[in-house]
Amino acid sequence: MRNMALALVLQALAAIFLVANAQTIRVANQGDALSMDPHALNESLQLSLTGNVYEPLVGRNKDLSLVPALALAWRATTPTVWRFELRRGVSFHDGALFTADDAVFSLRRAQSEGSDMRSYLSGVREVRKLDAHTIEIETREPTPLLPALLSHVYLMNQRWSEAQGLAQVGDARGAAGQAAALRANGTGPFRLAERRPQQRTVFERNTRYWGTIESNARQVVFLPIPDNEARVAALLAGRVDVMEPVPVQDIERVSAAGLVRVVTGPELRSLFLGMDQHSDELPYASVRGANPFKDRRVRQAFYQAIDIDALIKNVMRGAATPAALIVGPGVNGFQPDVKRLPHDVAAARALMAQAGYGEGFALTLDCPSDRYVNDAALCTAIAAQLATLQVRVTVRAEPKAQYYPRILRRDAGFYLMGWTPSTYDAHGALNALAACPRGEGAGHFNLGGYCNPRLDALLLQVQTQTDKTRRDVLLREALLLQAADIAYIPLHQQALAWGVSKKIRLVQMADNTMPFKWMGVGP
Repeated sequence: MRNMALALVLQALAAIFLVANAQTIRVANQGDALSMDPHALNESLQLSLTGNVYEPLVGRNKDLSLVPALALAWRATTPTVWRFELRRGVSFHDGALFTADDAVFSLRRAQSEGSDMRSYLSGVREVRKLDAHTIEIETREPTPLLPALLSHVYLMNQRWSEAQGLAQVGDARGAAGQAAALRANGTGPFRLAERRPQQRTVFERNTRYWGTIESNARQVVFLPIPDNEARVAALLAGRVDVMEPVPVQDIERVSAAGLVRVVTGPELRSLFLGMDQHSDELPYASVRGANPFKDRRVRQAFYQAIDIDALIKNVMRGAATPAALIVGPGVNGFQPDVKRLPHDVAAARALMAQAGYGEGFALTLDCPSDRYVNDAALCTAIAAQLATLQVRVTVRAEPKAQYYPRILRRDAGFYLMGWTPSTYDAHGALNALAACPRGEGAGHFNLGGYCNPRLDALLLQVQTQTDKTRRDVLLREALLLQAADIAYIPLHQQALAWGVSKKIRLVQMADNTMPFKWMGVGP
């Protein structure tokens, strides 16, 4: 069956290859976006794809520095009010001109119930139009990082959205997310030409784009190929031009191939394990009437039973760096002196006994099978290590199309997650992952319900502090507090590995986004 499936994938790719020309670039990934709705899911691949079609007020350059996008300029007029001057003469893909009405509509939409981008706008009190090309954003407290927070909040055309029935966010957690899965109308350098979820998505060059497109591609064809062997075979056979990730076990083989190369680099994403610390009874577990993860001793026992060095050696093949925090090098606020708790099975067993779980228990570990490098294999290896505590782990590995809706509904007790703060600042990760969920955006991805009021107070101080020295002190305190509470079990930072045809030039971003406007054919 596996060989038959591989043959079908290669046959489909061959058909695409026959109609491709020098101005078509074929990009393969192990997963697909769940929706074309730019506010439906705060996930790197989703934002990477939709970011070629839609644009924010403030963008990112090749070095991840902030640059003007749909806003030409911005400034704080008071400690809590930011004014944005919008770019003139910009048109959406359907020809409509971009105005302040679209910006206000989009930012309010991104704040609304169902939006997965709410955490970036949790401090926003009001968005208002001053004139056709000027808006103001008022925050509840001084927010020096507001321009950075907006860099992944993409803007839509109000009239088109309302006409398409997309005035509300298409919820990627369930079937409602399909409403916006096939349609898009942005201002970006590429427009959506064809969308076949889990098969292929075609992007065509926007010939009326307001800015510079360094790419000479007329068309980019995106192909989700979850099978590692099929994805590598397609690259080596020349049926795709760019693919990621290259499986760690295949990096040497791909590097040795004559017509392709492996482009590697550090990634800002950190991987960790989340735990339900809110429910009175742990879901998908054998324990009745209790939640072991509410006890810090159990969380610490799980942490110390995990041999991260063995995972990196045997599962990641060395292509990862152990993590002690939920943010890593390259993210502002990272604390290099913080060390992981030592791997110590005896100490872990003692903690389990003290907590009343010396005989262990059974539970389910939810994992994606097509999102992170070797994600399903990683979860299987973690399950085997936790058996040393007599904990019986069932791994439920699902394609991310099923995985994300499940965990975002908080339908999991123990789960794998990765995170790259789009602000490239530790506050962004802490605010989304560790703040007490309040329904206003903060703690939006705190799926386990961890809550420490002291941490919330620190995060508010960090958010409003304009003195960098003082801010760094507060940020360190917040990171150390969250780590001491073991809100999450940190695992590692994975490395980027893209397989690229030698005829393709591109820019590898540390946040693992893939802007098509910087990808071309030729030298």
